[in-house]
Amino acid sequence: MVGFVQGGTLLVPNLKGLGGKVGVCSGYDFRGRLRPVVGSLEVEDASVRQASVGCVDGEEARSGTSFVDIYDTTLRDGSQGEGISLAVEDKLRIAQKLDDFGVSYIEGGWPGSNPKDAEFFAAMKEIKLKSAKLCAFGSTRYKHVTCAEDANIRALIEAQTPVVTIVGKAWDMQVEVVLEASLEENLAMISESVSYLKKRGKEVMLDAEHFFDGYLANPAYAMRCLDAAGDAGADVVVLCDTNGGSSPWEIGRITFEVARHVACRVGIHAHNDMELAVANSLAAVRSGASVVQGTANGYGERTGNANLMSIMPALQLKLGYKCLPENSLGGLTELSRFIDEQANRPHVTSRPFVGSSAFAHKGGLHVAAVMKNENTYQHIDPKAVGNQKRVLVSELSGRGNIVQKAQDLGLLKSGEVVDDAWKRRSKAILQRIKELENQGYTFEGAEASVELMIRRSLPGYEAPFELVDFTIVSGNKKEMDARDLIPFSESQSSQATVKMRVVTECTDEDGCPFVETFEGSEGNGPVNALNKAMMKALTSVFPSVQALTLIDYKVRILDNDMASEATTRVMIEFMDEELKRKWSSVSAHPNIIVASVNALMDGYEYGMLLRTNPTPG
Repeated sequence: MVGFVQGGTLLVPNLKGLGGKVGVCSGYDFRGRLRPVVGSLEVEDASVRQASVGCVDGEEARSGTSFVDIYDTTLRDGSQGEGISLAVEDKLRIAQKLDDFGVSYIEGGWPGSNPKDAEFFAAMKEIKLKSAKLCAFGSTRYKHVTCAEDANIRALIEAQTPVVTIVGKAWDMQVEVVLEASLEENLAMISESVSYLKKRGKEVMLDAEHFFDGYLANPAYAMRCLDAAGDAGADVVVLCDTNGGSSPWEIGRITFEVARHVACRVGIHAHNDMELAVANSLAAVRSGASVVQGTANGYGERTGNANLMSIMPALQLKLGYKCLPENSLGGLTELSRFIDEQANRPHVTSRPFVGSSAFAHKGGLHVAAVMKNENTYQHIDPKAVGNQKRVLVSELSGRGNIVQKAQDLGLLKSGEVVDDAWKRRSKAILQRIKELENQGYTFEGAEASVELMIRRSLPGYEAPFELVDFTIVSGNKKEMDARDLIPFSESQSSQATVKMRVVTECTDEDGCPFVETFEGSEGNGPVNALNKAMMKALTSVFPSVQALTLIDYKVRILDNDMASEATTRVMIEFMDEELKRKWSSVSAHPNIIVASVNALMDGYEYGMLLRTNPTPG
């Protein structure tokens, strides 16, 4: 909770909805500069950063533990993002996952706008949420129509949700240009819609659309829009930065003015057009907002909405607010990736807190420091949000990266003295990695290849198979149709044969006996044919290899000026369908077939090792 200093007096916003208690409070002037304060006295000593600011309703103040309600709008506003389309079943699964996680509100959609959302709300009537409140979203009544006659209002009632959120205009320009209504008619639309819904037992929120732009253009009218909702009984007025063009200092100042003006709770709804949606949401909370609207992973129209995957940990771990049940935050990373899967969106590795790169360390100096104390280059413990520390290996690595990687793999115990043999081994591996990356390899996204390089350096390591020989034949025949001579048809064919030695079972007495296999296969291209032939050869000895599938195949030409002689980098992603594990391997070579063969062999070797020497998932 933030107080602002004005004329030497600390101004504290309306605290309704915060349990009657005031949290730790810092003062800011209207230029956004910190002014430490205690009570109504300005403190000159800059070392005083925070102080309690009294009590509300006679209750004892608590330091920084005010509750903030999380309002998830992934299923409505998030689905407006380009490339995102959620089926009803997807929405039902996400809603239940959000409820399990512990958000306060789940906005399910706009029941009056499309059949899919109507079907979702009908299905949700049969599902009992544990703690979250389901919200239906819609607009205020249409101009010159009563609420009883308005189809949108009727659909909101028929959705039978405990909470209804309606959007209303708060910018005079939008009212006159977009709605083509008078300013007074817009106020009546807000007031009558809120009143109608409250009389039917609904908890009502008003999303004051374009509020911050409207406030800057005409503050008196923007406030009248909030008053129209508040006087009609609205539980929360949500201030929307609809165009996403506001700054945190504007958001903080204006939210503070609203919070001390209105009698109901204040919420924030920010868009990310300036990459400030999270910062703006946090600024609003510190200035009096107690409801934060946002979406999972920042999904949303244009550049997205405020990312709840960043807001929730920032509120609890950094600002001292409570917004989730105890221990829920540890499931944040899993929640983020679950929703990505449901939305069929790729995992963004660089996302704060939940991305796979959020706690990844690459530079040698960084890794050396993290090995001594993880706090040197990590702002929180990754486990607090269900993530994990990762050490990347690349040409920028130091020897410590290799040692840390060996420890992560269980090949070297944490705290174990790194003897001369390990020092020589890690130095040799590092040198080899730098040589290969100079040739075009990249090991950051191919941790399977890195692990194999470390394992192969160990005494006594035996690869589970050896590719002795392979042959690939690709060709096609010209085809004639009634109109044209088609030089090469669409039905291409490739054949591949492989000869492999596959280890059967290693014992101390007998060593590692092997069997030779010779298999062939056809495919729609040389790599596809080779992959099928290798799979047949391996599964003839180890049937469990059938669970390994190739799920991605990426090719990049590294030196375009060499034309057809250019080096090609191949990265292949695999998955074990039974273990639910993914991994990637990499190779580079002027011959794309050779690069593909090497990457395939690494991928299969790693997959077979997972079943005999599983590494941490």
